[in-house]
Amino acid sequence: MSLKIAYILKMYPRFSETFIVNEILELERQGVDVRIYSLRKPDDGRFHPALARVKANVIYAPQYPQMEPERVQAAHAALQDAVPVRYAAARQKAVDRGEDYALKRFLQAGVIAEHLRRNPVDALHAHFGSSATRVASIVTKLTGIPYSFTAHAKDIFHEAVTASSLQRKISGARFVVTVSRYNERYLEKLRGDQPGDVRALYNGIDLDHFQPDPAVHRQDNLILGVGRLVEKKGFDILIDACAILQRRGIDFRCEIIGKGDLQAPLAAQIAALGLEDRVRLAGPRPQDQVRAAYQQAALFALPCRIGSDGNRDGLPTVLLEAMACGLPAVTTPVTGNPEIVDDGVNGRLVPENDPAALADALAALLTDPARRLRMSAAARAKVEFAFDVRRNVARLHSWLAETVIPAPEPLFAEAETIPAPVPSLPAPPALAEVVLPS
Repeated sequence: MSLKIAYILKMYPRFSETFIVNEILELERQGVDVRIYSLRKPDDGRFHPALARVKANVIYAPQYPQMEPERVQAAHAALQDAVPVRYAAARQKAVDRGEDYALKRFLQAGVIAEHLRRNPVDALHAHFGSSATRVASIVTKLTGIPYSFTAHAKDIFHEAVTASSLQRKISGARFVVTVSRYNERYLEKLRGDQPGDVRALYNGIDLDHFQPDPAVHRQDNLILGVGRLVEKKGFDILIDACAILQRRGIDFRCEIIGKGDLQAPLAAQIAALGLEDRVRLAGPRPQDQVRAAYQQAALFALPCRIGSDGNRDGLPTVLLEAMACGLPAVTTPVTGNPEIVDDGVNGRLVPENDPAALADALAALLTDPARRLRMSAAARAKVEFAFDVRRNVARLHSWLAETVIPAPEPLFAEAETIPAPVPSLPAPPALAEVVLPS
């Protein structure tokens, strides 16, 4: 029988999270039976073509439980009948938290757990150590099915992340995957003497899909940036560096693909610096068009920084894609970036928040085609060596298939007894329509 894994995700599909789609596609190719539970429906209306190849069924938990009271109540009533001891303990914990947020996640977890009771799997896996992992941990309490999760960046480093909450999620997980050695060291330090099993595993990409195309002519003066237009990507630093290149008389163009909250400020910055003829905000693009842009550019630039809220990139997928397509990358030594880019070999590492240093690195490569050619081959070789999705997902597959220690009590036992009456849940205003079984 094939391994059955339930993925629990905050939103599926999400345009910017191609790494999750790549992972699921490769698990399916390797024979894993994947089912997806999403806490939210997609909201941006843009989808990559690769989504059409995903076979997994998607079950949407109630994004707003108060809007689906009959579905929620029926699931929770069935769970209480099936596993009263587990249900009472998980419910009491939600009550003790005394927060709408905790109640919402418990309600969502109950719907997922009841579906799993009727459609069992071998294990759960969540992406991001925030809401999806919180729900996964509650589902484990309700069902006994073990969970693991992948930690990325915002879910680790953002100022809103509570260390004690992340410690509990790590302790409760069968294992934790994180996307760089940098993150692994950080989580091990955060874990301290608490139990936990943290493992580093790089995101992989499809090397057949992302590769150089000898038939496509590269534009020798084109600098490409790809990513969401948010603070941590550092595109304002790239625009400042472009102004320096212009003052030096360097022949260049720069195209930035992506959308985000900083669209208007970045456009204003381009206009204020007189760069309208040199720098273009190209907006979001589907993956096939992004790949074509990688194959046409001369250089890739992603001047990552640690944001004012502590947020930062973990292991930017766009860096991997660009290098797989033979682009030398200029970036900063933030989190996992030095594990991708070997300075002077397949790209350049420059200090964060330093437009002059970025401009120097870009200028040196723009004016040295022979060096770019050498770095291009080295970039492709590095991604082939360390970031092949087939090899890396095979390792995740083996971890997911590891023998699971049986739960101390039978899963979904029919003869449990409730040690004490289950207290009624308070009904906060936002969830007043949902009345759970008492």
